[in-house]
Amino acid sequence: MKLLIAEDDKDITRALTALFEHNNYSVDSVCNGNDAYDYASGEAYDGIILDIMMPGMDGLEVLKALRSAGCRTPVLLLTAKSDIEDKVSGLDAGADDYLPKPFAVNELLARVRAMLRRRENYQADVLQFEGLALNLSTFELSYGDHSIRLVSREFQMLQLLLQSPGTIVSTEQFMERIWGWDSDVEVSIVWVYISNLRKKLDKLKCPVGIKAVRGVGYCMEKK
Repeated sequence: MKLLIAEDDKDITRALTALFEHNNYSVDSVCNGNDAYDYASGEAYDGIILDIMMPGMDGLEVLKALRSAGCRTPVLLLTAKSDIEDKVSGLDAGADDYLPKPFAVNELLARVRAMLRRRENYQADVLQFEGLALNLSTFELSYGDHSIRLVSREFQMLQLLLQSPGTIVSTEQFMERIWGWDSDVEVSIVWVYISNLRKKLDKLKCPVGIKAVRGVGYCMEKK
């Protein structure tokens, strides 16, 4: 089992890493919210232990961003904030569990084991089209025996396309749902990501592709 620990107190990070490695977990650790998001969205973890009070993005911002991007990895919030309102905010943001500091080591281990057992029983959501499969939990795109892990925005774009194969998704829809209209990103970024996705589909040698409908948008189609 592989865990990501995001905690800005380096002493606590070292202690947690030693604790979980002693209990046969593989551990990556980061000390700020931006790195937590990058690691969690770019690597497959079985569980995430996330502190709320971190520099950069705080823990709730990281959690909301991960859930919005389709990440289903179980998250345990580990924080000094113990008010009921804080717990409710964390759970509503998509956390699976919440443990305030200070905590008992045995309780932390038990909560993580319970969280991971729930994950083992979870059936991942998968979007499929003509044998091509997009796993909404792991960001993996697969066809036959081959698979590729997509980065966050590639995943979000392909998810929109695969939700209704044959239905056109406009450039404006991509911009609004993924980057937001208040973004400074140029509209041409959509074409860049579509180009990257086409290359990955070709690499998988699958019988589907992304069709451009001139002046309208893009859709998934069988080749």
